[in-house]
Amino acid sequence: MVAAASSKTGVSAPEAASSTEAQLQYSLLLQYLVGDKRQPRLLEPGSLGGIPSPAKSEEQKMIEKAMESCAFKAALACVGGFVLGGAFGVFTAGIDTNVGFDPKDPYRTPTAKEVLKDMGQRGMSYAKNFAIVGAMFSCTECLVESYRGKSDWKNSVISGCITGGAIGFRAGLKAGAIGCGGFAAFSAAIDYYLR
Repeated sequence: MVAAASSKTGVSAPEAASSTEAQLQYSLLLQYLVGDKRQPRLLEPGSLGGIPSPAKSEEQKMIEKAMESCAFKAALACVGGFVLGGAFGVFTAGIDTNVGFDPKDPYRTPTAKEVLKDMGQRGMSYAKNFAIVGAMFSCTECLVESYRGKSDWKNSVISGCITGGAIGFRAGLKAGAIGCGGFAAFSAAIDYYLR
């Protein structure tokens, strides 16, 4: 059979036999690497080279698991949103010319106490809103990622739609649909830029 194949292709019999043998060895190698004959190997972190590190204790594994949970991610986003929103609110109040303005007496100059009070109120309002949006988005993204089992751009788009729709739905169905589309588009743009 090898001789018949070699006469048709113009290759000598020893060359054809070595080619067939090489293909056979390659396919056996593939079976051991990725095929049915592959055996699981326990790799210790220090065995791969680099800086040796000890195996993780049960406490470390428990802390890692807690930090990767959806509740922790939502709480972290809530705190981060509160801080960022507060800073943004104080900043926008600082550049607003109507802070401390009294419509009953437009010619009176507001005192520093009134201006600081208005800045604090606006900062707190922004902080609460940013915290709620951050927690909602982070929690829904984590839940969507857990459900889908994938980490890609679709998770942020789906969670953006859910978050925007939930926020906009308070003002009606049309506002909910617009909020869903807008927040999903914004999430997709941010995810595209960051990845």
